[in-house]
Amino acid sequence: MTLKVEQLHVQHGAITAIEDLTFTINEGELVTIIGSNGAGKTTLLRALSGLLPVSAGSASWKGESILGKRPEDLVRRGIVHVSEGKAVIPELTVAENLELGGIWRKDKSDVAAATAEVLELFPRLGERLKQGADTLSGGERQMLAIGRSIIARPQLLLLDEPSLGLAPLIIEQIFAAIDALRHRLGLTVVLVEQNAMSALSIADRGIIINLGRVVGSGSAQALLNDPALRSAYLGY
Repeated sequence: MTLKVEQLHVQHGAITAIEDLTFTINEGELVTIIGSNGAGKTTLLRALSGLLPVSAGSASWKGESILGKRPEDLVRRGIVHVSEGKAVIPELTVAENLELGGIWRKDKSDVAAATAEVLELFPRLGERLKQGADTLSGGERQMLAIGRSIIARPQLLLLDEPSLGLAPLIIEQIFAAIDALRHRLGLTVVLVEQNAMSALSIADRGIIINLGRVVGSGSAQALLNDPALRSAYLGY
């Protein structure tokens, strides 16, 4: 099972947000997409999850095209997108937000098992099940968003800036949880991040994009050790 993207183009009006983007991610890999603001990272994930139309190119998962599909149909195929900005519904309780993760699933016993796994991974959520999501801290909201996605039993998880706006200690906890989840569940993960160091610390590979194009790629360790790439794109 692979995610294969070939010569992808995405337009925002007259602006080319993604241009000729090509890469492959293998089953079970965690690959981080790194770039500054405006590089096209979020646009890429929104295009892959059915939230944005694509101008040209192709993208497939397990050999079948994922372009032009409705987001809910992609969820049923095991492709789950956790958007930036703590993607939870503030008017609902923690428990109700988690229930949404299993809304499309027929195996309700496994939904219950998946929920128990999430609460084991994020005990803080278990302490706040009856609270409104709007009462949670930023880190807790991110835990809730990731937890809800896991209850959907994804095969391909698209994570957009999970560290955005969080304190360093919470970032460390979130990335440790992502790493644990992908090993435990055999997930394929596309992790979009500006926090290059944290992302590369858990990734197998990194892809650096700038102005919608790939400008560097390689193993996480190779990117961390490349002084030219570090200086130009990784911020240190």
